[in-house]
Amino acid sequence: MKIKNGDKENSSASKHCWIERLSKSNDFVHEHTSLRENEPFWLSYYRTLISSDILHKDVLPFLQDRLSLEELKSKIPVQEIILSNDAEEIIQSIMNGSIAIQIHQLDEDCLLINIANSKFRDVSMPMLESSALGPQVGFIEELDTNINLIRKRLPVPELLVHEMKVGALSKTRVAVIYMDGIADPENVNTVIQRINDIQYDHIQDSSYISSMIEDNSNSLFPQSISTERTDRVAAGLTEGKIIIAVDGSPNLVILPVTLMESFIAMEDYSYSWIIGNFFRLLRLLSVFISGMVTPMYVAIMTYHYELIPARLLETLVGSRATVPFPPFLEALFLELMIEMVKEAGIRLPFKIGQSLGVVGGIVIGQAVVEAGLTSNVLLILVGLGTLASYTSPIYKFSNTIRFLKFPTIFLAQWFGLFGVFLTFQFIQVHLLRLTSLGRPYISQYPIRTTSFQDLWVRLPFSMQKENPKNLRPQKKRKSTGTGKNPEPMNDFYE
Repeated sequence: MKIKNGDKENSSASKHCWIERLSKSNDFVHEHTSLRENEPFWLSYYRTLISSDILHKDVLPFLQDRLSLEELKSKIPVQEIILSNDAEEIIQSIMNGSIAIQIHQLDEDCLLINIANSKFRDVSMPMLESSALGPQVGFIEELDTNINLIRKRLPVPELLVHEMKVGALSKTRVAVIYMDGIADPENVNTVIQRINDIQYDHIQDSSYISSMIEDNSNSLFPQSISTERTDRVAAGLTEGKIIIAVDGSPNLVILPVTLMESFIAMEDYSYSWIIGNFFRLLRLLSVFISGMVTPMYVAIMTYHYELIPARLLETLVGSRATVPFPPFLEALFLELMIEMVKEAGIRLPFKIGQSLGVVGGIVIGQAVVEAGLTSNVLLILVGLGTLASYTSPIYKFSNTIRFLKFPTIFLAQWFGLFGVFLTFQFIQVHLLRLTSLGRPYISQYPIRTTSFQDLWVRLPFSMQKENPKNLRPQKKRKSTGTGKNPEPMNDFYE
């Protein structure tokens, strides 16, 4: 086999402009398969994009005889084969891992055979949403595999996938997934329209898409949920949500969402509804503690000593006896130090980062207290707030809470408890105005009875009979009773 990399002898012909464009790269191969110059098959491909095993086992053995391209198409045992003479289509197919076959080098017609090298990591456990109970299957970076995982959970023809390519340079495959007959067509059309309107060179992750189509890109609160869990995606689809999957990203985007969904873990449904509610309320309390404990310390220690019981006040004053800084600088210094430790633990290699997070936090914290730079009471409070911030199942939401404590600390220093209250009111007004895909972000406003079936608390499955009305699903009911008290199937669709 004679190989000619970068062969440009016939590139001046307009019909072969695509060969001229592609042959500038050293990993592009333009070759013929026969030693007889009058009867070759010409092959064009990127050797870094194709599977050499498939090429030698399923393609080259059928190129020994003199056959037309139509005959080759029927003989080669590869699923994705097309015949085309469009230069742009040929280029895109080759860039996606196809091999172009021509009978003669000057022919316009090409047989495009998809033999892309699809080496991806195996399906594994979710990295950011691990759980003790429930499914342990997480998405990976391969789009088709992710769609396969969803279809295994919802094997119905109503599960529809709308694919498109986004990014002027990256040509990233993006899939919009929804349940026909359940999802509101207006939501589906809105998502597709917003994705089609994206004008950006490269899309590397689903977070690019979510940030570009959110209602308010300047909000700190995530108006979509990024998840690696197949069960969360399947549950969202059955309620009428829209899923966005991006090739190359293991995180799928769920739209529209509400604030309370940031406190819901799929593990809750593996427990009894009473225990599940206990953990959900615990997360609500933890997020409040994480965002307010340090600002409340600053406000009380700066302006409101009278709110502290006398015996506790003695302990607090004694712990700060050697601290040379006011409570504001003391708290700001310790919070920044904790954030640095957490950020360094994420960026360092896994084993080193694990050691730094545990050992470094203990050693540095103890050294800071012994040096008199901060009080041991504040160290306990900051540690409590840091632990509480990680109770949210949604990582982006926990980052929001971590950030909001800093402006709250500043307002607590300037205005005391009024500053903390002012921050809370600003957040509340912002959340009331915020929307996700045009739907209210705070799902309890306006008040809908169906929103409370699985919101602050989770009712038993037998009482969760309707899909959330804020999604405006076409299918209103999702349950007709349990096995003990089934209801007639009449009026299942309203």
